[in-house]
Amino acid sequence: MVSASIVGASGYAGGELLRLLLSHPKFKVKQVTSETWAGKPVHFVHPNLRGRTELRFSRVEDLEPCDFLFLALPHGQTMYQIDHFSSLAPYIVDLSADFRLKDPEDYQRWYGLEHPAPHWLPLFVYGLPELHRKEISSARYVSGVGCNAACSILALYPLYRRKLVEKAVVDVKVGSSEGGSKPTQASHHPERSGVIRPYAPASHRHLAELLQELNFGEKPQIHFTVTSVDAVRGALATCHCFLKEPMTDKDLWKIYREDYGTEPFIRLVSAKYGIHRYPDPKVLAGSNYCDIGFASEEGTNRVILMSAIDNLMKGSAGNALQCANLMLGFPETMGLDFPGLHPV
Repeated sequence: MVSASIVGASGYAGGELLRLLLSHPKFKVKQVTSETWAGKPVHFVHPNLRGRTELRFSRVEDLEPCDFLFLALPHGQTMYQIDHFSSLAPYIVDLSADFRLKDPEDYQRWYGLEHPAPHWLPLFVYGLPELHRKEISSARYVSGVGCNAACSILALYPLYRRKLVEKAVVDVKVGSSEGGSKPTQASHHPERSGVIRPYAPASHRHLAELLQELNFGEKPQIHFTVTSVDAVRGALATCHCFLKEPMTDKDLWKIYREDYGTEPFIRLVSAKYGIHRYPDPKVLAGSNYCDIGFASEEGTNRVILMSAIDNLMKGSAGNALQCANLMLGFPETMGLDFPGLHPV
């Protein structure tokens, strides 16, 4: 058994990761931390785990060495403590944004801060297995991915890899859990309920990940918008791609089957009939799948890509466990076979 601890386990992503690890046949959870809930049973914060574990939250300063450390702290905290955390475990997956970007200057541009540990950035592999499986399998340090970035990159990657896109306009609709568990004015129920609220019409931080991961020799031209909608879980990216040459649905099927036909967590969804013709994050709740669909617009160079995930799973905790499985040589799908619920 691999001993694992979760730093920041009282948040939504940390709680989801704990749920997954408690059922994983190869991991044994050693410690979980929370400064706010130290000493309290984990079910005080994650009631779905009542009866599943006797663990209580610890403080970060009480962390003991373990085999694998998952870091689920808010953005901008891990980067100041990475030397200490690396002394506690030989393997780390950091779910925050602190080591996702390779260029230190990007942190100044997108996060408004000077990275305090730039020498660590090359040591982390960007944790999207569909793009970096080989590197992750031999890595000791892996970053998490932005949920909006994950569903967008997976949709766009096959076309950008082939340099077929002139420019793309990406609109991501997200549920409230993306904002984390700490209450804010924007998350207050009377303000959040029923919304279709533009959250970041331009310059969303996750765009930095798209520009980094979809750069195949030429800087991609991508316009990126995020909208909050009345849902708890889920992200849906609608990507309007203006291609260099027209493309049919048949062409798209060939490309996406070639790239994703054997991927365990990507499903192609594009049917002519029924209400489930295209990806819908509602049916993915609790699963690690990314559903991708597409449609070409006849007479133009525009294709529309649609990509759906559960933002707390494939956009965070589930993807982190997928990376951990690869890092340790376990089957990639181990502990991640839940298919989602329907109806919910």
